[in-house]
Formats: sequence, structure tokens, C-alpha cells
Amino acid sequence: MSASLGDRLREARKRAGLSQRELARHSGVSYSLITKIEQDERRDTRMETLHRLARVLDTTTTALLTEPAVDDPSADGHSTPPQWHGVQDALTDTATDVAEAPTLRGVQELAEAAVRAYRSTDYDALAVLLPGLIRDSHTLAEITPQGGPLRVRALTMAGRLMTQTRQYAVADTALSRAMHYAPDTPFAVAAVDLRCWLLLRRGRVEEVLELVAQWADQIEPRFPRATPTELSLYGWLLLRGAAAAGRDNRPDEAKGMLRLAEAAAVAAGRPHQLRQLGFIHTFSVSAVRMQRAEYAMVRDRPDDVLRLSAQVGVEQMSPTSGSRNRHLLDVANAQTRTRRYGPAVETLMSIYGNAPQWLPHQRYARDIVRSIVERRRTLTPEMRQLAGVVRLPL
Repeated sequence: MSASLGDRLREARKRAGLSQRELARHSGVSYSLITKIEQDERRDTRMETLHRLARVLDTTTTALLTEPAVDDPSADGHSTPPQWHGVQDALTDTATDVAEAPTLRGVQELAEAAVRAYRSTDYDALAVLLPGLIRDSHTLAEITPQGGPLRVRALTMAGRLMTQTRQYAVADTALSRAMHYAPDTPFAVAAVDLRCWLLLRRGRVEEVLELVAQWADQIEPRFPRATPTELSLYGWLLLRGAAAAGRDNRPDEAKGMLRLAEAAAVAAGRPHQLRQLGFIHTFSVSAVRMQRAEYAMVRDRPDDVLRLSAQVGVEQMSPTSGSRNRHLLDVANAQTRTRRYGPAVETLMSIYGNAPQWLPHQRYARDIVRSIVERRRTLTPEMRQLAGVVRLPL
């Protein structure tokens, strides 16, 4: 597109009849940041910031976006780091002529080892495990029908890891292959769920909403007779849709999807994990509550985030859970926005202690640390350590 983000923001502001200072006052976004965006000096503007501006300008976040990926490193021409070359090569290698055929048990054990490594945020181990798992599962799928589901699990794990570490082009390849090889609808939905996450991280919220609408209609459960698996698949899609609608300033859609997701969680009964389909996280009422807290943060209501977080029960979750720690980033952000810097630092340090390889990949964490650093005259040793962990530029 010829128009830049700055051009679109300037035009939307003019149509709303607001000066830059008036927009800053009504949105809570600093005047200097608005000026930099309009002058195209900031090309990495957070979705949360765009949402706050869109809300005041009575438009959608999508309308302000000029590029398909606001925070997509691949859009800047970044190449895949050497650590992930093995995964990338395995995804493009479809040869099945091997000297020694893999066994079903061996591939199953390798898949479980990959899940354990991901759960413990041991991405270095996954970089070693995944290439072999992808190749062996592909070969096995050509030998026996039992290998088909394992191949999709391997591909969705690759898509999950590459999305987590911001290797979006490689993630797209993995998830496209997962959808192609999915043996049935549940496996296809598992890949769609991860594709929605990938698109969310790239700022492509309209595509998420289209995917959710398409697949949720296909699998909408009949609540009286629906199985926990059907309810969980439906619920996860709705949570992705709510995240997209919230970011795109569509509050009615976001609230509606959250209500339906909570109804699905209640109907499913106990927390349900779709491990056989490659899901890592558990669908539950707590998962819905974490999404409600995220939506409150998008709406710039930090007090609501802290209130909702008290109902989540993070102390009962695995300390390396990505969804748990993503929720705690919302908590740290809410604490920062309410000037509770000490608790915010404690929250961030607890995440780092439990998931040291996970935190450096979170741009959200870097933004929170930047906000703390900019608001404090002097930094504590913990603040300086966090600045180094998230690679905060000087």
C-alpha cells in the first residue's frame, strides 16, 4: 500500500477533528509518540497502542494498519537464525527413502520428548529434537496410517515453536503443511488454532476473525450432547476470535465470543487438554478468565486486569506454562500502569526465574520493561537485569 501508518493515523485524526495534543489527551498515548508515528519515525507500534488510538478515533485497529505485520521480523528481511536452520530444512525435505525406517514407538517417544522440552521452555533442546521428529514422522506416515497424526503433531509443534520465537515465515510453512496433512477435522482445527495465534502476533486480526468464523461454524457443538473435545476445540477458536476482536476495537464481538467460550468451558466440566491433537495448554474456565484479563488490558483497564487475575488461579498452573506467563505479563503491565513498579518487577522476575528462555522472545515484556525504565529515575539491580534479559536497546 502507498499510504503509511503515519498517513492513515493523520487522516483518521483529521476526520475526527482532533489535534495531536487532543488525541494524546483522550487516548492516553503520549503526544511525542503520536508525533513520531505520524512522521513515520516509529514502525514498530504496538497493537495495544493502535487500539487505544482507534477507540478515540472511532475506527478499527485494522483501518490504521498499513502493513500485514506490524511486528513481523520477516517483513524487515530478517533471515532465519542458525539455531532454527535444522527445523527449516526438515520442513522442506519431504524425502521418505531412508536407510532405516522409523518405528511407531520411537516416533511417539520423540514426540513426547519434544512436548516436555516445550513445556519446560528448553528451546535449545527442541532445536535439536524437532528436525529428526519432522523427518521421521513424515516417513512413518508414508508407511502406516498411525503415522499421520504424529506427522501433524510434529508440524504443529514446529509451528508453535517458530511462532513463539518469532520465526513467522517458518511457522507459516509448518502450519500450512499441518493443515494439508490433517487426517480429520479435529487435527485441522488444531492447526487453525495455531495459525490464528501466528496471525495475531503479526497483527492480521481480520484474517483471524475470518478463520474463526469459518471453522467455528463448521464445528459448533450441540451443547447437550457435545463431547469435551468438541467443546474445547470450539472454545479455543472463540478465544482466538475474542483476542482478535478486542484488538480490532470490536467490543460487542469480543464480549459475545468470550461468553460463548465460557459456556463451552462450563459445559466441558473439568479442564480438558487436547494432547492427542498437539495442544499444549488446557481449555478451562481459567483460560477464559485469562482472555478476559487480556481484553481488559487491551481496553486499558489495569484495575480490571488485577481484579480478574485474582480469579484465574495462576498458582495452580505449571510455572513454565506459556499461557500462564503471558497472563502474568498482563498483570505486570497493569501493575506498571498503576505505578506499582516494585510488584511489576517481582512479577517479571518470577516469570524469568521459571521460564528464562521464554521471556526474551516476548516483545510485550520488552515494552513493559521499557515503560518501567523510562518512568524511574534510578534503576534497581533487578530492573537492570530485566533490561538485559529482554534486550532493551539503549
